[in-house]
Amino acid sequence: MASMLLNTMRTCAVGQSWAVRSVARSLSTTTQLQAQVQTKSKKTLARPGVKNIVLVEGVRTPFLLSGTTYADLMPHDLARAALQGLLNRTGIPKDAVDYLIYGTVIQEVKTSNVAREAALGAGFSDKIPSHTVTMACISSNQAMTSAVGMIAAGQCDVIVAGGVEFMSDVPIRHSRKMRKTMLSLNKAKSVGQRLGLLASIRLAHLAPELPAVAEFSTAETMGHSADRLAAAFGVTRLEQDEFALRSHTLAKKAQDQGLLEDVISFKVPGRDIVSKDNGIRPSSMEQMAKLKPAFVKPHGTVTAANSSFLTDGASAVLIMSEEKALSMGFKPKAYLRDFVYVSQDPKDQLLLGPTYATPKVLERAGLSLSDIDVFEFHEAFAGQIMANLKAMDSDWFAQTYMGRKAKIGTPSLDKFNLWGGSLSLGHPFGATGCRLVTTVAHRLKKEGGQYGLVAACAAGGQGHAMVIEAYPQ
Repeated sequence: MASMLLNTMRTCAVGQSWAVRSVARSLSTTTQLQAQVQTKSKKTLARPGVKNIVLVEGVRTPFLLSGTTYADLMPHDLARAALQGLLNRTGIPKDAVDYLIYGTVIQEVKTSNVAREAALGAGFSDKIPSHTVTMACISSNQAMTSAVGMIAAGQCDVIVAGGVEFMSDVPIRHSRKMRKTMLSLNKAKSVGQRLGLLASIRLAHLAPELPAVAEFSTAETMGHSADRLAAAFGVTRLEQDEFALRSHTLAKKAQDQGLLEDVISFKVPGRDIVSKDNGIRPSSMEQMAKLKPAFVKPHGTVTAANSSFLTDGASAVLIMSEEKALSMGFKPKAYLRDFVYVSQDPKDQLLLGPTYATPKVLERAGLSLSDIDVFEFHEAFAGQIMANLKAMDSDWFAQTYMGRKAKIGTPSLDKFNLWGGSLSLGHPFGATGCRLVTTVAHRLKKEGGQYGLVAACAAGGQGHAMVIEAYPQ
């Protein structure tokens, strides 16, 4: 597939220096859109007999580079902070929540059900059931849609969903031989047995098993796969650096203007109060060009500057039936409408989830790409975003790989990730989905739009997309 894509996709319509032009266009467009205060008049996606489910509020801790201010915490500490922030912002009674769901990817063995531990730590009633889900980078997406399903089924009316990731202290295991020896030592009944087992230990047994962001089925790191995908679609190093610079520039502007209102302040024990993401660092094309390839050496195009960075952070959202929200006096932010999950080949199409998910969710909602006012796509790598945009704009790809008659088209960059994205804000694997959904709700209100679309790729070749409708202002 890669060679076919390489020869065919280089002719796609997204030009090399589009991102430089789009930065200025996006910055000016943001101001124009924010001047609008009335939601556009379009049909609502409400359906007769189907319960309306709403996003009441969404918050997150500041997303920080791993190994910085959060370094001495544990995952449940961050999740607890997000939950407490949600409680403080909404004022909802702690015993009014019916259920709590959290997403995470790399689990801390001491708190494998981090949802339960965080809920108890945040002061929720111990009568509230809690469970943890994992689906790679769309884990909190799965937490939210699980909540939607439970409410739609009449099981609950009020659910808190969220996600957390803590990359500052990932589990590092002993080698398998060492683990077997240690377990046998624990079962040994005599001194002789213990001495014999100790004598069997070799120096090689002491080598640890280090975690890696790699596919189990292919043994390929995600960065390496992103580099191959960029090459297959003819995405240049220049295009990737330009898009990354766009992300950081827009994120800095949004941060300075106070648009990232989902971020809560967090007093880190023994340290200062953290109130801002610390990975937003607009650079220059010249500085970015100096970096060497990070994965495919020496001729790759994916670098540290055009990749999302390892991040610590947590998010939380309050999801309710519309009827329950209004009865409790809440003003919802948005309706959570149709969503889909997709899955494809994890070797050559690992990061193409948005391409496959977007047309499916639009069809379910009865919308076209032009109906969408706000796009928020997860930015794992600049090359991944660019490859998806080119795939979405290719009739050949749609017909050859997706079984579709024609392409879905490319989202307008005037509507696309206008407050930055994962490249600049950070990407705590299990928490990003809630950030995307909350950002769409806030942008719809700020820009006067009616429909937003969230899309994300995930390890395993999976993906997610959701349509969000603005709540009437």
